[in-house]
Amino acid sequence: MKVLYIGFFVLLFLGACGSKEKNAQAKTDSWYTCSMHPQIMVHEPGDCPICHMSLIVVKSGQRKSGELELSEQQIQLGNIRVDTIKSGSIGDELVLNATISLDQTRVEAVSARVMGRIEKLYFKNIGDYVPKGAALYELYSEELNTAKQEYIVALEKKELLDNSLIDFNRLIQSSKNKLKLWGLSESQISQLAKTRKSSLTTTFYSPVSGYITSLDVTEGSYAGDGGPIVRLANLSDLWAEAQLYSSQQSFIEGKSVAIVSFPDIPGKTVNGKIDFTNPELSPQSRLKLIRVSIPNPGNELKPGMSAYVTLKSEEAGSSLSLPADAVLRDSKGASVWVQTAKNTFKNKMVTVGIESDNRIQIKSGLQTGDVVVISGAYLLHSEFIFKTGADPMAGMAM
Repeated sequence: MKVLYIGFFVLLFLGACGSKEKNAQAKTDSWYTCSMHPQIMVHEPGDCPICHMSLIVVKSGQRKSGELELSEQQIQLGNIRVDTIKSGSIGDELVLNATISLDQTRVEAVSARVMGRIEKLYFKNIGDYVPKGAALYELYSEELNTAKQEYIVALEKKELLDNSLIDFNRLIQSSKNKLKLWGLSESQISQLAKTRKSSLTTTFYSPVSGYITSLDVTEGSYAGDGGPIVRLANLSDLWAEAQLYSSQQSFIEGKSVAIVSFPDIPGKTVNGKIDFTNPELSPQSRLKLIRVSIPNPGNELKPGMSAYVTLKSEEAGSSLSLPADAVLRDSKGASVWVQTAKNTFKNKMVTVGIESDNRIQIKSGLQTGDVVVISGAYLLHSEFIFKTGADPMAGMAM
């Protein structure tokens, strides 16, 4: 009889333990949160300690790892909208706003070869056209005048003295080389040898033709050795500079030609060559610079004019695409939020292609029929980090 009582109490104890385990399991299978303050997560029903609204129940078993579940109220407040991705047509060309600028490879800086005072400027205005070989400025330089006298003296001594004792040819050549180094032309040196007269000032001539873009001296000012005098720009070729997003990279990959048009000159289009693509994105705007070299016969185009650069893509046509705002992009790549169940979402990495008319091509990562968040993707991203403390893209790879 005593054994029966002991067995009965053991069964009661085990039953009580089992009941407690089931209750504990039930508590861990669900938790309660506030639709307005999702940071509140408790295992007992009640009111939110912040806004005093009734807490809503969320069952843990309904959500897989990496998924985010929202209430109906959160969906409405966050304006979370979804759409089914499908194949469609996306634009085959990209038009970028551009600005015409100087081709810096065709800008020549004219500098002083020797120290002296600027006695006269033959061109005094920004924008003046300077032909090649035209007189630019006159310089008074004691050093240069001394070098000219040395050259004249060497020529005269060669004629008067015995060349067998001193190699006057070497002295003459040395003096001539110094004059060349300081900017005198062959014709100026020949004229000096012919007249044997040296003027107080020396005229210097333009080595190239072009328009004056900067004038760094004035009459009466001093120019140092190597000091800038004037900058001349050749406008026979110009640059059309535009910016594009990294997602639009496919429009320029493997291409060397772009079409440039000008709103100020209706009907005028020019085929240009893509000379430069900046490999670095601007950290603030996420844009990259491209330069298109265009010919400018007759100097009809002017730096500062507006232009349109049109790029055509070979990847265009029928493909999967989404609104551009549906795709989240950062240093790790691109991702979208996909609906996996009612009010439940999961982040997926995707590979994007061209972007046109506010739509972006999806190359991989999604398939026809996937339900994708097209509005509120950034809110979902922030909510996931807030609830879990982890980036949904961390550790993901295509």
